[in-house]
Parts: sequence; C-alpha cells; structure tokens
Amino acid sequence: MLRGLYTAYTGMLNEQYRMDIMSNNLANADTTGYKKEGSTSQAYDEVMAVKIKDLSENPNVPKELGNMSLGVKIGETYTDFSQGSLRITDNTYDLALGGDGFFNIEFTNKAGETSTKYTRAGDFTVTKDGWLVTKDGDYVLGENGRIQLSTTAESTVIDGEGNIYQNGSLVASLKITSFEDTNYLTHYGETMWDAKDGAVSYDTEDPNVYQGYLEMSNANVVKEMVNMITISRQYETNQKMITTFDDSLEKSMELIRL
Repeated sequence: MLRGLYTAYTGMLNEQYRMDIMSNNLANADTTGYKKEGSTSQAYDEVMAVKIKDLSENPNVPKELGNMSLGVKIGETYTDFSQGSLRITDNTYDLALGGDGFFNIEFTNKAGETSTKYTRAGDFTVTKDGWLVTKDGDYVLGENGRIQLSTTAESTVIDGEGNIYQNGSLVASLKITSFEDTNYLTHYGETMWDAKDGAVSYDTEDPNVYQGYLEMSNANVVKEMVNMITISRQYETNQKMITTFDDSLEKSMELIRL
C-alpha cells in the first residue's frame, strides 16, 4: 500500500517538473533566438534498485531487486537546438543564423568580470559611439574583438559569411562559433549559453548570416499547449491514486480499531 503512495508521489513530482519546463517554453514562444527544452524520466527499478557488491552470485556485479516498480525518477533536462523560423524585419542590424553556429558576445557581470557567451539572438543595435551591441548593451565580437562601426556611413551591408561592409569597404567580420557537441553548453539566461569544460569549439566555415532577419523561438505554441494538457491529466491521475490509497488506509485503520 505504501509503495503505491510513493509511486504516485514520485509521479506527481515528475509531472510538476515537466510542467515547469513546458511553461517556460510557452512563455518564451516569442523570444528571439530561444531554444526549447525538454526532460527525460527514468524508472527507479532501472536506476536505483540494484544490489551493490552482492557476493552470493557473480561477485561485484550489480543485480536488480525484482520487478516491482518503485516510481519514477526525474531524468535530465535537454535543449533542442533545431532551427527556428526566420522573421523579416528589414532592420540593418537584425541578424539571423541559418544552420549551426552562435554569435559571440562579450558579457560583463555585476562584478565587472568579462567572459564570452554564445547566442542565436541577433537583435543587435549600434551605440552612439558605433559599437555593435546586444539589446542589453553587451558587445558583439568579431574576428578581431569588439566591432566598432561608423555611425555616418551611408550604407551598411552584412553578407552571408558575416563580413560587414560600410560604403563598400570591409570594416569587420562577425565571429561565428560552432561546437562539436552542444551537450557541453549550459543556459545563461534565456538566450545565451556558456561553454563547459570539455567543450570543443571551432570557427564555422560556411556561416549563413541573414541581414534584416531574426531567428524566432523554435517552441511551437500548439505542441506546448497539448503537452501541458497531457501533463495536467497525468498529474491528476496520480493525485487520484493518492486519494484512493489514503481512503483505503483510513478504512483499514477503522477496521483495526473495531
């Protein structure tokens, strides 16, 4: 009986965790460059219910403790880096990337420490001094560091390889970075990523940069809503199981008192 309560309890925790992720995806459905997240689940009997160092059979070989399910274990959160749709803005400094790659951003924290972050959100702007920055004021990096442009140039053209031309002259090139394994990237805020130890990066050989476009979130509102409804129903099912077990325990106690 108590095992049933525990199983339903772990199920509710798992669905709540999944609901938090789906809600965040839905909240960022209109966020430029956002990549949706998902989660995995694992059964306890596959992960934790094993005998360690059991010398009765096959020494030092872990062995499962029977077939009874002991609930669900929250697995891991993963990021879906698939391409989002491109929206036309016709703004000179709105940039989108097609395929792999990230823009390099020089990020400064509250302590004044600087580090390189990576983003797909290309809604950039130019300061009064000509620095190309993000909407939060962080510097966009080029092949030679920060990018400073002329604020009086008659034309600014950014080609598909990330080269920036003003009045027909090459003035800078965007630094576009790709990673061999995106599992080594961790979220920093909603649209930036940090590279963990072990991450292998390289300059994107043939970047596809689109001027006057923005890459939108790859979260689909309809799918996220359907997932949230499914999760809600599964949560309610586990909740009813707990109520049923609780009622059964109460009746059992009443019989014992008689």
